[in-house]
Amino acid sequence: MENQNLKSILESFIQDVWNRGDFSNLDNYLAPHYQIISDPGDPWEGETIDRATFKKRVLYSLNAFPDLNFNLQEMLQADGIVAVRWVMSATHLGDLPQLPATGKSFSINGLTFFYFEGNKLCGHAQNMDRLGFLAQIEKRSPSFREPIMSSPKDHFPES
Repeated sequence: MENQNLKSILESFIQDVWNRGDFSNLDNYLAPHYQIISDPGDPWEGETIDRATFKKRVLYSLNAFPDLNFNLQEMLQADGIVAVRWVMSATHLGDLPQLPATGKSFSINGLTFFYFEGNKLCGHAQNMDRLGFLAQIEKRSPSFREPIMSSPKDHFPES
């Protein structure tokens, strides 16, 4: 049934699979093939994967961030697509390639377009604040977090 509320399916999927690491209903959420259309920095970007590989992908993230949590801020649904604005928070407790565990917590924003075939997820395109993630977990000087540009109000006299 195409008319079922895809937002509520997606919300349950995020809670069960990503936030809880519960794969018991994965077959009910995912189509047999799932395409990662665009997700810069994701090792599976541009690939079409099966459910077993999708589970491996989630476990890859949960290994590095065991307390991973997606807080869904806003969702819009249209024509088999659900757009989600979210905040991801976690603690970096597991190693990633070229990025050993730091033990530091972070919170970043992102936006994902999830694509559905009927009532099952079949892919996504996503962007997130990877620079913000690196700034929060790596040792950086405090000046790194200061704005690159000062306010234009500081440079132009009032007329």
